[in-house]
Amino acid sequence: QVQLVESGGGLVQAGGSLRLSCAASGGTFSSYAMGWFRQCPGKEREFVAYISWNGGRTDYQDSVKGRLTISRDNAKKTGYLQMNSLKPEDTAVYYCAARVRGPVSLTGSYVYWGQGTQVTVPS
Repeated sequence: QVQLVESGGGLVQAGGSLRLSCAASGGTFSSYAMGWFRQCPGKEREFVAYISWNGGRTDYQDSVKGRLTISRDNAKKTGYLQMNSLKPEDTAVYYCAARVRGPVSLTGSYVYWGQGTQVTVPS
């Protein structure tokens, strides 16, 4: 059983930056690949970024490539999402999750989820 807690969200002006963190406890963090998803009110949760267990592979949603960077520090049991050049359309609740198996962009491939952190970029 792995518990995940996100932090670092907030209100930021367009063009600004935020770094989200995902702290893990209760299990072997390094055993799991990790993903970040986001969800807007009334919309489905969508894939944002993925990183393999050792950081050797990353993957991104097309709309965030070049602006968002996923990383992890297994010694600290923490994952990160560096968000630069933020846009109003990035406004959402961001969730981190631990993947067991399956396509990296599907929510069903992830077994453990955090509670989410709100990111707001006013237009």
